[in-house]
Amino acid sequence: MSPRSAFIRPARPELLLILGSGLTVILIVGIVAVLLTREHASALQAAKRSTSNITQLINADVLRNVELYDLALHGLTAAATRKDLPRVPADIRHLVQFDQATAAPYKGEVLLLDKTGAVTADSSTLTPTPRNFANNDFFQVHQQDTDAGLFISRPFKVRCDCNQVWRIAFSRRVSGPDAEFAGVAVATMRLAYFDQLFNSLTIGSGSSINLLNSSGILLAQQPLLERDMIDKDLSTRPNFKRMLREGSGSFRGVSSVDGTPRLYTFTNVGTLPLIVVVALSSDDVFAAWKRAALLISGATGVLCIGLLWLTWLLRLELRRRYRAEAVLSELAATDALTSLANRRTLDQRLRLEWDRAQRSGEPLALLMIDVDHFKDFNDRHGHQAGDEALRSVAQVIDSSIRRPADLAARYGGEEFAVILPHTDGNGAGLIAEHIRSAVEHLPPVAGDTNPVTVSIGVATRDKNSHGSLEELLLSADRALYEAKHSGRNRIVDAQGVQ
Repeated sequence: MSPRSAFIRPARPELLLILGSGLTVILIVGIVAVLLTREHASALQAAKRSTSNITQLINADVLRNVELYDLALHGLTAAATRKDLPRVPADIRHLVQFDQATAAPYKGEVLLLDKTGAVTADSSTLTPTPRNFANNDFFQVHQQDTDAGLFISRPFKVRCDCNQVWRIAFSRRVSGPDAEFAGVAVATMRLAYFDQLFNSLTIGSGSSINLLNSSGILLAQQPLLERDMIDKDLSTRPNFKRMLREGSGSFRGVSSVDGTPRLYTFTNVGTLPLIVVVALSSDDVFAAWKRAALLISGATGVLCIGLLWLTWLLRLELRRRYRAEAVLSELAATDALTSLANRRTLDQRLRLEWDRAQRSGEPLALLMIDVDHFKDFNDRHGHQAGDEALRSVAQVIDSSIRRPADLAARYGGEEFAVILPHTDGNGAGLIAEHIRSAVEHLPPVAGDTNPVTVSIGVATRDKNSHGSLEELLLSADRALYEAKHSGRNRIVDAQGVQ
């Protein structure tokens, strides 16, 4: 057998290299994933802060202007209850009634309606045009509810300079001396006010700023996500229901209008029945993060691929070096002429098997083999023929032992040795006889008429033995000496040698 198989194969560092590189790649990817996740959360929090600031800004502006309208309505309702006002001149009466109306921005009309809905006073003229608003929501709500307070109507269109202009109405109830319904004070606002306010704020192209009333009616939106969105009822939409329930805050959801994922930040406008909503598309929220994530992920991918490629190259180099070292190790452990183990390998292996047998109590056999009359053969046929004879004997010996633990070695010159672990004297004798017989029947070498033969000494260590390794070697050598002096081409067991 090959002497290389007699040793435990050195553990290759390839597995550790691959595992180390794999773990490094996993660690790098994990760290990058954690960092990107944190940056994703940071981008979301930054968007929430930004949209919250926008809603608060809109909240303050809308609340301030609605208060101006409400102030005008309070002035009109107070004037409507004065008993002396009808006796003053029309221009003075008009000035008293609409004194506060001039402060309201984007004002449309400020009207005083009687209990039938007819216009009795108009801020734009001393002689109001006959009109009736009894069918409008801003009139009916006060007619039916004494505690309606400030009411904000649904959007409606008014013809102005040949165009249809969207407006909303603010209204308050006018009560008589006995708290009976006496009419309604109404002020209209052009929705262009909200358009200008919303357009002054910068948001993404796929995002929008919205104003709804508490009934889910959309009052204003910039930019418009769809045509005819104004006055659309969104009260049944899940997102609006959540806003109405929570009052203020932020959440991520999908738009029921266009199906776009968005970040919704919303708040009530003071105590008014109005809700400001800033809806940022997820693409706008995470645009910068996506660019950074793409760049970082690409760089990480290149780094990991490069690391794995270098690992593969290093693995190939380690394999090449391992094979070279294995060849050198085999050459160092092998006899160049016979390809059996050399003397150094024999000594190391014999010590190893001896120590193992000492611990386990298992038998250990040693064969010492010598080629008979080899010096005379060399003298007759030359060294080349002698080398050929030694190679033939070595092949017979190597083929006669089949277990992985067995080892055949060249001991020196024409001598060989065989280590047989877990083998008693009977087993060793059978193997020795097989070797002796096979050598005897080898074809003639160099045309010599005399067959090549060997003498074999057998020594065994069993659990009852108390000698040392050196004594085992000496016993095998004595048995070999006895075999040679007893006629050669024979086997002698050390137990029979005194």
